[in-house]
Amino acid sequence: MIKKTYHVQGMDCAACAVQIEKKLSKMPEIKKVVVNLATGMLNIESDNEIPFEVLQKAVEDIGAYKLHKMEPGAAGHEHGAMLKEAEIKKLRNKTIFGVIISVLVMILSYSQFIPILNQISNNVINLLLLVLAAAVQIWLGWQFYKSTWGSLKSFNSNMDTLIALGTTSAFVYSLAAVIYSIISNQNVGTYFDTAVVILTLIILGKYLEARAKGKASDAIKNLIKLQAKIAHLMVNGVEKEIELDQVKIGDLIIVRPGEKIPVDGEIVEGESSIDESMITGESLPVDKKIGDKVIGSTINKSGSFTFKAEKVGADTVLAQIIKLVGEAQGTKAPIQNLADIISGYFVPIVLLIALFTFIIWLIAGQAFVFSLVMGISVLIIACPCALGLATPTAIIVGTGKGAQEGILIKNAEGLEKAEKINVLCFDKTGTLTEGQPEVLNFSDEDTLKIAYSLESKSEHPFAAAITKKALEYKFEPQKIIGFKAITGRGILASIENEKYYLGNQEFLAEQGIELPAETKAKILAEENLARSVLLLADEKKYLGYISLADPIKENAKSSIDLLKSMNIKPVLMTGDNSKTAEVVAGILGINEWYAKILPDEKQKKILSLQADGNKVGMVGDGINDAPALTQSDLGIAMATGTDVAIESADFVILKGDLNKVIKALVLSKKTMSTIRGNLFWAFIYNIIGIPIAAGILFPSTHLLLSPTISAAAMAFSSLFVVLNSLLLKRARI
Repeated sequence: MIKKTYHVQGMDCAACAVQIEKKLSKMPEIKKVVVNLATGMLNIESDNEIPFEVLQKAVEDIGAYKLHKMEPGAAGHEHGAMLKEAEIKKLRNKTIFGVIISVLVMILSYSQFIPILNQISNNVINLLLLVLAAAVQIWLGWQFYKSTWGSLKSFNSNMDTLIALGTTSAFVYSLAAVIYSIISNQNVGTYFDTAVVILTLIILGKYLEARAKGKASDAIKNLIKLQAKIAHLMVNGVEKEIELDQVKIGDLIIVRPGEKIPVDGEIVEGESSIDESMITGESLPVDKKIGDKVIGSTINKSGSFTFKAEKVGADTVLAQIIKLVGEAQGTKAPIQNLADIISGYFVPIVLLIALFTFIIWLIAGQAFVFSLVMGISVLIIACPCALGLATPTAIIVGTGKGAQEGILIKNAEGLEKAEKINVLCFDKTGTLTEGQPEVLNFSDEDTLKIAYSLESKSEHPFAAAITKKALEYKFEPQKIIGFKAITGRGILASIENEKYYLGNQEFLAEQGIELPAETKAKILAEENLARSVLLLADEKKYLGYISLADPIKENAKSSIDLLKSMNIKPVLMTGDNSKTAEVVAGILGINEWYAKILPDEKQKKILSLQADGNKVGMVGDGINDAPALTQSDLGIAMATGTDVAIESADFVILKGDLNKVIKALVLSKKTMSTIRGNLFWAFIYNIIGIPIAAGILFPSTHLLLSPTISAAAMAFSSLFVVLNSLLLKRARI
């Protein structure tokens, strides 16, 4: 599946986004299309590469929209930001112009009350108003006319259609009134002030909205700013300063105190303390030595060191974070579907309501001008923008805040699903424990030596622990052949034509190996201490054992306690032995646990929990957790784990901090609460505002909303939604 992201210019409301989605979804090559009004991003998934020109024509045929290519990684987001900055600057200039003209128009409209102006004839005043209003109608109104014309050509309509019709009606009526006044020499009232002030207020609202939306997406901008600009390259003992994009894999880079680490790599000389808060959200520096990994754009606090570049450009951790956050901000939560459906029919319905309002007031005996003003008020007050912005603005802020906290949210759907979780399953190794087991005991040196050779091709955490212990004895690994790993059981391989098995009791039993009674007693004693035991055997008999322990994470108990206080039941699922699982579960206060469980069994257990009506989340970090992460309603992967697990998850927790799991769930609840608040406001505003603008209260209270007040209300409704979403930035999680 090919995924592409583009930037769309010219979208003003939810109807615009819906129109583009509908048009592109009809193209057979496209499997999925999502348009985000808040970010202006178009995300497309297709089986084959679609030429940009084809997409560009399809989008531009819909209306006054312009499609821009986005380069992958940070550069693309910078390009998008530049386009937005240009739009904001243009809106600012239009707002200033509109305000100045509006003041002049209001002064001229009430010239009879101003001594200096009341001597000027009405015809001259009207002509001056006509010139000023025409200038506003042309410059400020052009974007609405252009959008309306483009939409009408494709038999569509959007918010710009409402604005164009409303302001044009006021302007054309006023133009006709001026002509009639000059011909008949009778003074007829005009509504130039209405047309001018409406356009100015709408442009002002769009300007404020654009600025607020820019603040909502500050997370990506701030991440981009974190990138280092240069690197100090070491070539043949000579230091050379180069641009970041010139760094290649394998280059040796020198980093001094206070400098940013340019790219990802591994320290080969020196040691230091590094501030990784931009990645993990943790303020305490992390000590690093030879062999440790360093992350690009983190800050070197103390010593100097040299490292070898391993990931550059779009492959660095920061670039991947920027990509993930950008993709998440371009996705839609299911809760947005209703708003999208309504937005698709919103404008045509409002046009009909405005027309009926005009006709009904005429039938009721009101003057043509009164009826026209009522129809204009309906056109102007209606706001599909608030509906379109309700979800994406909250998603943008929520995912951005998550990134700052070391929580990568891969899609908006995950945020919505996380709120509903009532059971959270945990893998043990690397999730509830440090994932760095240590060898605590072994039967003899020969057992350790053979196990070291067998584990030399394994990526299991136990392999690293055995290797570390073997190196203390300065053992050399022997050549092995026929290596095979049996997930959840153990490994087998041959050394000098002798086949060996290393794994748990079940694995040896499957090979027909009997364990001595004293060995079984020893295994039980080790397991009672929450240790895992690996057993070594050849094809004939048991040879020895190695016991390992994986320390429980420092914050695991407090995290589980917090989870239970949120009425979410924790469940432990591990491939480790029953005794170890029982001890770990007891320490952490987990009442439900499953041991010796294979990857497919984890998946089946989640299916079983779901069948009981639960919304189940899964937290894991290994390849064996991938099926469970995929099956669960919400997959949470520790970034310290495997790429497969991370790819299978909805959330990624940097540094594997369990507290971040709790924060992710809290962030989800607060984001969804914000979305619901936004949608409630957007719906209730239109439900109440449109009838009032149509004059429903006039017969009983004589209360009317002028088009000018309607324009102010419409501008405020969209701004309210964006500002409400921005409050998420200050939320405590």
